[in-house]
Amino acid sequence: MKMGRLFNPLVVFLFLGFCHVSVSTPTPEKEQNYRRQTYIVHMAKSEMPESLEHHLQWYESSLKSVSDTARMMYTYENAIHGYSTRLTPQEAESLASRPGIISVLPELRYELHTTRTPSFLGLESTPNTFTESGSSSDIVIGVLDTGVWPESMSFNDAGIGPIPSSWKGDCEPGTNFTKSNCNRKLIGARFFCKGYEAAMGPIDVQKESRSPRDDDGHGTHTASTAAGSVVESASLFGYAAGTARGMAVKARVAAYKVCWMGGCFSSDILAGIDKAIEDNVNVMSLSLGGGMTDYYRDSVAIGGFAAMEKGIVVSCSAGNKGPNPFTLSNLAPWLTTVGAGTLDRDFPAFVSLGNGKNYSGVSIYRGDSALSSLLPIVYAGNASSTGATSGNLCMPDTLNTGKLAGKLVLCDRGGNPRAEKGAVVKDAGGAGMILANTEVNGEELVADAHLLPATAVGLKNGNEIKQYVFSDPNPTATILFEGTKVGIQPSPVVAAFSSRGPNAVTPSILKPDMIAPGLNILAGWSGSVGPTGLSVDPRRVGFNIISGTSMSCPHVSGLAGLLKAAHPDWSPAAIKSALVTTAYVKYKNGQALEDLATEEPSTPFDHGAGHVDPVSALDPGLVYDLTVDDYLSFLCALNYTQAQITMLARRNFACQPEKYSLGDFNYPSFAVPLQTAQMGGSGGSGSGTGSTVIKYSRTLTNVGSPGTYKVTVQSQAPGVKILVQPQVLSFAKQGEKKSYTVTFTAGSMPSGTTSFARIEWSDGKHVVGSPIAFSWT
Repeated sequence: MKMGRLFNPLVVFLFLGFCHVSVSTPTPEKEQNYRRQTYIVHMAKSEMPESLEHHLQWYESSLKSVSDTARMMYTYENAIHGYSTRLTPQEAESLASRPGIISVLPELRYELHTTRTPSFLGLESTPNTFTESGSSSDIVIGVLDTGVWPESMSFNDAGIGPIPSSWKGDCEPGTNFTKSNCNRKLIGARFFCKGYEAAMGPIDVQKESRSPRDDDGHGTHTASTAAGSVVESASLFGYAAGTARGMAVKARVAAYKVCWMGGCFSSDILAGIDKAIEDNVNVMSLSLGGGMTDYYRDSVAIGGFAAMEKGIVVSCSAGNKGPNPFTLSNLAPWLTTVGAGTLDRDFPAFVSLGNGKNYSGVSIYRGDSALSSLLPIVYAGNASSTGATSGNLCMPDTLNTGKLAGKLVLCDRGGNPRAEKGAVVKDAGGAGMILANTEVNGEELVADAHLLPATAVGLKNGNEIKQYVFSDPNPTATILFEGTKVGIQPSPVVAAFSSRGPNAVTPSILKPDMIAPGLNILAGWSGSVGPTGLSVDPRRVGFNIISGTSMSCPHVSGLAGLLKAAHPDWSPAAIKSALVTTAYVKYKNGQALEDLATEEPSTPFDHGAGHVDPVSALDPGLVYDLTVDDYLSFLCALNYTQAQITMLARRNFACQPEKYSLGDFNYPSFAVPLQTAQMGGSGGSGSGTGSTVIKYSRTLTNVGSPGTYKVTVQSQAPGVKILVQPQVLSFAKQGEKKSYTVTFTAGSMPSGTTSFARIEWSDGKHVVGSPIAFSWT
C-alpha cells in the first residue's frame, strides 16, 4: 500500500548570517545555496527497492534524484529512518513526491528552558531507601543540552566502579576536549553541530568550543542536577552553602551537546537522540522545547517515541512561558513533562527606604561594594537618555549617565536579562539597583548574582517603592543583604514562569505531568562563563544558582534513574505512573499547593499531578502501565494517517476498523474536554437536559504486596457527577491487573470554564492518586 506523503512548505527563517560583499554576479549554484535550508527526510524503510543492498544507498539515490549538489548531513538509524540535508523549497517538494518518502519537514529551532533539593525531596532523611550502589551505578542518564564542563567536581569519579558493560558510547574529542576528559562518572560525551553550522555558519571556536565542552553552563547545571557526585562545601559566593549532589548520585552521565550559542536545531537534536539510543542510555533528559505542534512534526516527540520503545525514560521541561495558559512544550504522552516549583530556601535582600519602611526582595550579590548607608534613589524611567523609549527597563544605551552617579536606580523587569540591567546601571555610574516586577511577573522573585549591589522585589513592593520615589522630594534607600534562609513556608509553590495547560494538541491528556524544584537551584557550572552569563562578567564559579523548568526536568530525570535502578523491569510508563500517582497536592497542614503567580491554590493545569515525592514513588502500590501498542492505539484515536504513524513508529502500522477511544488510553491522570451547549440544543449524549456523559476506562497493575484498594473521589466540580465502578479492587499477587471505569456526567458551562477533581485508590498504606481536569470550550 502506498503511503500518503507529507510536505510542509513552511520556511523557518533561522538567522542566515552569510553576508558577503561582492561586485560579481552570483552563479546559479550560489543563488541556489542561499535559498537552501535544512530538511529532515523520513523514509519508509520497508519500501526500499530490492536491487539495493543497504538503506544508505537508497537514501543517497533518493537525494540525488532531486539534487546533484546536496549532501546528507546526518543519517538516522534509531530515532527515525531517514536523513537530514540542505534543499531548496522546490527540491524538497520534489523529493516529497518520490516513492518511499513519508515526509520532508523543515528543520525547527528549539530553545533551552532556562544543594538543598535532595533534602527538600526527602532523599537525605531516608538514605537507605534507594539503592545507591550496585544497580544504581549501572544507570546511565543521557543529557541533551549545551555540553559538559568535565573539570567540575560534580563529575568526580572517586569511589565509582568500572563503566557498565552495557555502555556502548564514546568520548568524542574536539576543541578544548579530549577523550581523557571522560572518566567513570562522565562516561560519554558527544557533540552535534551539522544542523547548527548549516544554518548559522561555521562555529567560531574563539567564542565556543566545537566539542562536547560546555561554554554556556546550562548543560553542566542540568547534568549535575540529575546525577552529580557529592561535593562538600558547595555554594555560590557563600549562598546556599552545603553539600551539593545530584538526584542519582551514583548514576553515570553521558553528555550530548545539541545546543549552541544560536539555539538548538532539530536535526542536531534528532542526531543526539539517535546516538543516545545506540549508546544504551537508560534515561534521557532534555531541558529544551519548541512549543506546541503535532507529534509527527516534533523531533523531540519523534525521537522520544523511539527511545520509549527501547525502555528509555524521556524527561522534558514544560517551558518557561507561564503563567499564561496553553503555553506548554513537550506534550506527547510518552514524554514526562515537568513544571517548576520552589524550594523552602530563599536569599532575602531588603530595601530600606528613607521613610523607615522596609520591603522584602531577593539577591545573591556578594561583593566589596555592599551599601552601608542611605543613597539617593531615582526611577530609571526618569533618567533616560534623550530619545530613549525604554529607559525604565534599563536596556543598554538607554540611561543618562549624568543623572545616576552614586545613586540607587529603580528598574522595571522585562525586555532584557535581569543581570544585564544591573550591568547597564553600573556602566552608567549607578551605585546599586532595585529590580521591580511588573504585572507579567507578579510576586515571583528570582535571585541573581548581580554585578553590583542589587535586589529584586515583587509587583506590590515595587509599586509602593515607586510611589515613595515619585512623592518624596529627596527619596533615599539602601539594600540590606541577609544571606541564605531555609524553612521558608509555604513551599513548594508553583513558579510563575512555569508553563501551564491545558494541552492544546491533545486536550484529553493532562500536562504538565508534575512539578519539581526549579527556582533558585544550585548546581555545577562551566568555567568558561560567569554566573550571570554576561560577557562583561569576569567572575568564575564552580556552582551557580539559576531557575527554570530546565532545572526541574533533571530532578525528575535523576529520580527516574533511581526508580529504574530499583525496578529494572518497570517500563517508562510504569516509572512515570509511580511519580505521578504519588505526587502530593497538599502541604503538611492540609492546605492546597499554591500558585506563586496568583497566590491562590494551584490547579492540575499548573502542577499536573502535584509535586514529585520520590520516596513514595519507590513503592507506589499500583501503576498505570502502557505498552508500545497502547501508544499506537492512541495515535489511531487521534485519527493519524498511516504515514503520520509511520513517522513515529518507523514501521507500517494500520489502524483497525474498530473504534479507538482516547478515554481508554491508560494514562495516570484524567483530562476531560467538554463542549459548551449551544443555545436551543442539547449539549450531550443520552440526555435532553444539556448534560454530557463520558466514560473513561483505566487498568491498574499491582507492583506491591497483595491488597484490597478502595476508591474515593474528591471533587471541586459541582457541575459534574463522577461515578467509579467498581469501587473496590482486590489484588492477590504482584503483576495482577484490574480495570475500572469512570463515568462523568457534566452539565454545560460557559466556554473557558475549568474545574477539578481527584480519584484516589488506597489499601491503607499506599495512596494511588490521579488528578481530573475538566475544561469547557
